Amino acid sequence: MEAAHPMKTAAVEEGLENPAAKAEPERRGRKASKEVRRLQLIEATIDSLAKRGYSDTTMADVADGAGLSRGIVNFHFESKEKLLIATLQHMYDEYGAHWRAALTKAGDDPARRLKALVTADFDRAVCNKRKLAAWCAFWGEAKSRPTYQALSGARDQTYQGIIVELCASLKQRAGYGYDVEATALALSALLEGLWLRLMIGAEGVTRETALTSAYDFLASVFPDHYPREAADRKTA
Repeated sequence: MEAAHPMKTAAVEEGLENPAAKAEPERRGRKASKEVRRLQLIEATIDSLAKRGYSDTTMADVADGAGLSRGIVNFHFESKEKLLIATLQHMYDEYGAHWRAALTKAGDDPARRLKALVTADFDRAVCNKRKLAAWCAFWGEAKSRPTYQALSGARDQTYQGIIVELCASLKQRAGYGYDVEATALALSALLEGLWLRLMIGAEGVTRETALTSAYDFLASVFPDHYPREAADRKTA
């Protein structure tokens, strides 16, 4: 019986003569590279939306902003519409992961959870002029684009449902007299309005003053849970 050649054995063990062993890391590398390229293009799209607005953003702008060829943009997204849908999806995923992490960290207490949601909205990771401008660009197009409406509606409904549940829990615990749905809607409208004022730079509004206003709303509506003198007015 022929003895195995030591160098050949070592080569097989290292995967040098095993196509399957070589192919798997190569496939993972290609997948990682594809994901990296997609993220580069999405981030460049956010930059362009913030700088140029929706209508004036082109595939060429995105390619130049990402430092990639225009062929790469077409390979990954095929059209401007597909690129913009992927960008909106990415922004919702990022925003959703952010507020869900804040809820998890807050624990089970509804007062802590509601305050965590409000505070998370003004964290610079999601609340900065670049991303706010991109959000506004999409909001301006949502009315005429059913795909955006469907994507936004499903995500917003989930978020709003959590605010309603928390407002209901606080009312039950303290016997507040407010209407749950109306109060939850008012809080959401306040947060969206503060984001808009931050984006346009109205009245010198900053993240800090916006968060202070949101905390004041909580103290006004839920005084037993958010005493004004104990309110933490520092951003996360």
